[in-house]
Amino acid sequence: MFDGVGGFIIGLNNADNTYYTTKYSNQYEPSRKAQDAFEVGKYRFPDMEHIGVDVATIPDAKFEEMKDNGVNMIVGGFPCQDYSVAHTGAKGIQGKKGVLFWEIIRATENIRPKYLILENVDRLLKSPSSQRGRDFAIMLKAFNDLGYSLEWRVINAAEYGEAQRRRRVFFYVYRNDTPWGKKTQEMLQDNGEVESLEDLASNPYEDYIFKKGLFARQFPIKQEPVKNRVAEYTLDDDIVEISDNFTGKVFNTGIMHNGHYYTIETAPTGDEKPRTLGEIIQPVEDVDEKYYFDESDPKDKAKLEKFAYLRGPKKIKRKSADGHEYTYSEGGMSAYDSLDLPSRTMLTSEGTTNRSTHFLKVGERYRLLTPIEAERLQDFPDDWTKYKLNEKGEVVEVSDRMRMFFMGNALVTGIVKRIGIELKKLDSM
Repeated sequence: MFDGVGGFIIGLNNADNTYYTTKYSNQYEPSRKAQDAFEVGKYRFPDMEHIGVDVATIPDAKFEEMKDNGVNMIVGGFPCQDYSVAHTGAKGIQGKKGVLFWEIIRATENIRPKYLILENVDRLLKSPSSQRGRDFAIMLKAFNDLGYSLEWRVINAAEYGEAQRRRRVFFYVYRNDTPWGKKTQEMLQDNGEVESLEDLASNPYEDYIFKKGLFARQFPIKQEPVKNRVAEYTLDDDIVEISDNFTGKVFNTGIMHNGHYYTIETAPTGDEKPRTLGEIIQPVEDVDEKYYFDESDPKDKAKLEKFAYLRGPKKIKRKSADGHEYTYSEGGMSAYDSLDLPSRTMLTSEGTTNRSTHFLKVGERYRLLTPIEAERLQDFPDDWTKYKLNEKGEVVEVSDRMRMFFMGNALVTGIVKRIGIELKKLDSM
């Protein structure tokens, strides 16, 4: 679901392409006339069924067909904006983006998969700002009502060996009647196999989070909470009541089982060294001249001056809609991105003249990232997004701008690979 250009598929295939087989994919951008990501998917994965329509228009019968056809896992990086549960009598949440979470719930109701792996921006855990954690609590409740448990972790890819500082929250959702669901029940109620008096006295939820869960096994963390940040909450109320009155906390790691969630602020062990931006950039001889700035060209010179301004410190006087005057301040950043560090988070605006774009100095010349380098930052194969299969069945090239947009929206496939490796182990228990 919400497939983009296949990041989840690449990651799971790299984990084990015989254990994981993708049968269906849905990708559709309602706001765009051209469905470029969908067409890249058709080109790259000709053997699966690509559903290029608004997910809300997929009938329940299609999801039931998927169930009958052996689908037992749903994956997806779903949009996160605009979560808000309406009052009784309305139709659920409001907002064109936020409503898409309920399509995951609808698919889950019909398919009844063993597992889901989901991904989102980490700010989801604190949304909305006026009632932090409410949206996430609603999601936990929705899965609990369907008979699922889940664990979550905010993972910064650079802290686990990748070349990009990209923080995303991942969810491992599992049906309670699966072997792993039953084992979780044992661990949390009976604390599993007690091997010492220390184990007997320990908190089973913390044992799961620090040692026994999927994320603990694959993405090690320090064995103590950060600043003693621990919270728990029981989701006894219905979803509308939670929407109206939720006041709990949600930290970067946690587990929800049988309507009770336990959450801890955790920190990585720091044992894994990230790759650097310098390690993934292409050799000078392979980079087309169009990615460099020519300081003798007036247009390029103006862009260089714009980058210097955008990346520098500034104080700007502004006026709000109600006439209030204020000063907007922005701190300075380095003149160009260091090749000795992992990259900053890549956004969909990558490659345009703005503050978030990666701005490189290679030798004595300035340039932007190439599409291949953007793909490498997300652990995609080189030139993965170069071609698409258009509606006429023709193989055509994708524009650089769209390729950068794809990568700004994508996830780091190496993180998914590690999740897939561990999930196979848990599924085989």
